[in-house]
Amino acid sequence: MSSETTPTTPRTGGQILVDQLVLHGVQHIFCVPGESYLAVLDALHDAPIALTVCRQEGGAAMMAEAHGKLTGRPGVCFVTRGPGATNAAAGVHIAMQDSTPMVLFVGQIERGARGREAFQEVDYRAAFGPLAKWATEVDDARRLPEIVARAFSVACSGRPGPVVVALPEDMLVERAEAPAARTLQPIESAPSPAQMAQLLERLGQARNPVAIVGGSRWNAEAVARFQDFAAAHALPVACSFRRQMLFDHQHPCYAGDLGLGVNPALLARIRAADLLLLVGGRLSEVPSQGYTLLDIPTPQIPLVHVHPDPDELGRVYQAQLPINATPTAFCAALPSTAAQAPRAERQQAVHEAHAAYQAWSDPAPIRIPGELQMGAVMQHLRAALPQDTVFCNGAGNFATWVHRFWPFRQFGTQLAPTSGSMGYGLPAGVGAQRLWPERTVVVFAGDGDFLMHGQEFATAVQYRLPIIVVLLDNGMYGTIRMHQEREYPHRVSGTALQNPDFAAYAQAFGGHGTRVERTEDFAPALARLRAQAQATRLPALLHCLIDPEAITPGRSLSQIRGG
Repeated sequence: MSSETTPTTPRTGGQILVDQLVLHGVQHIFCVPGESYLAVLDALHDAPIALTVCRQEGGAAMMAEAHGKLTGRPGVCFVTRGPGATNAAAGVHIAMQDSTPMVLFVGQIERGARGREAFQEVDYRAAFGPLAKWATEVDDARRLPEIVARAFSVACSGRPGPVVVALPEDMLVERAEAPAARTLQPIESAPSPAQMAQLLERLGQARNPVAIVGGSRWNAEAVARFQDFAAAHALPVACSFRRQMLFDHQHPCYAGDLGLGVNPALLARIRAADLLLLVGGRLSEVPSQGYTLLDIPTPQIPLVHVHPDPDELGRVYQAQLPINATPTAFCAALPSTAAQAPRAERQQAVHEAHAAYQAWSDPAPIRIPGELQMGAVMQHLRAALPQDTVFCNGAGNFATWVHRFWPFRQFGTQLAPTSGSMGYGLPAGVGAQRLWPERTVVVFAGDGDFLMHGQEFATAVQYRLPIIVVLLDNGMYGTIRMHQEREYPHRVSGTALQNPDFAAYAQAFGGHGTRVERTEDFAPALARLRAQAQATRLPALLHCLIDPEAITPGRSLSQIRGG
């Protein structure tokens, strides 16, 4: 709350709202401005909150989601009514499926005009109810502290997710007295001593246990404690789809990730397990390989499922030991040492699991059609980039190069949508670089993926964010083309793209760009653009031309179509 006001000083709804955001520790807001919430923009003029003005509401919402994913605190986004809100829906959907805390504030029509289908009128409770954890509308400025506090609590507690709050324009300008709420205190759920004892007993008796880590509500300390626990108990650990920052890939217990195009050796190891410890995640469609990995509802593999939301436990899989706990509280309760040394066969299994991951993730043997070899590109990125680089990507076959071949080493280095939303990478990169200006941020994008939110390159220029974009251009919606060629060989329909000169596109926005067509050109181009980006604090884009046949690291388009 500003030094010039007290809880009993009449303030506009916009001022009350912004004071509550400051109270709850909000430091960044992402927005596209609108006349429906001008009173909030005016209040933000004097507030200690950094405002990022974006070029499209979907990008703004994705930036807020990325902020929530990295910090564990709600990312905050403001958009205007009607088309502004519906544009932002993609970011809300990502936050819901990725279990990310986020609060989307939507400007709304005046209260007296509701029900007439006024200009840009939408019923936000109805529109966002199925997409968000909670959707509501504020009718009385005096209730803003109460509703904002509840929104932040709902967004963070249990399984985190998005909350949508509609703000009628006239409510934001009315003056009211509104005592402040208390600062957000997320609710932690912890395992009981009896549950931990039962887990350790089961783990001690298992011959082939495997752990899968996923979901949200982790932090660096929890990741470190789980790594120590895995080492002490000779426990192979896999990461769920696009949750690879939850375990150091060079740790001797790391076994790989459960995503798309998963290592067959990892799948075989999980299917042969006699104990599965699932921490934080839901084991949803992608990591479960289309719900085929475990039997539903009763898995034949003994399952210990740790999740922060009691409603998630038993929803799909009936675990033998369900534990309602956040990953942070669960990991805090783990012993860092084992009562006795693991059996030699367990230690051998861990060694074999890590060796299988290393062989699968080695880019050196990979050869694809064309003059630009992505295996060599990934080798160079592994050598040239710091281990705390934040990798951001949207959806498409191009992402396989990151997920399979980049060694994630620490928490807070991955931004990727488990919802499979295209266009996420660039907005996520903006969100990450706004949060951590000095970190290296790399956006990995496909041609179709990039142009979903390519206009946010202008946002990166405006705020002088030295993001590096590695854009793979094969002139098609590659993932869909791959499926199309498999199901309907030689009948190409609706998947071809005619692309711009992406290097010129980046330069037109005021950033840096260059074209890369051959393997030997990539390393000098990357070095040059990284130096330019750091010197000017402007984003840079490498436009990498990929042979259309190079659809996956292991199979060409011709091989997939069978001809």
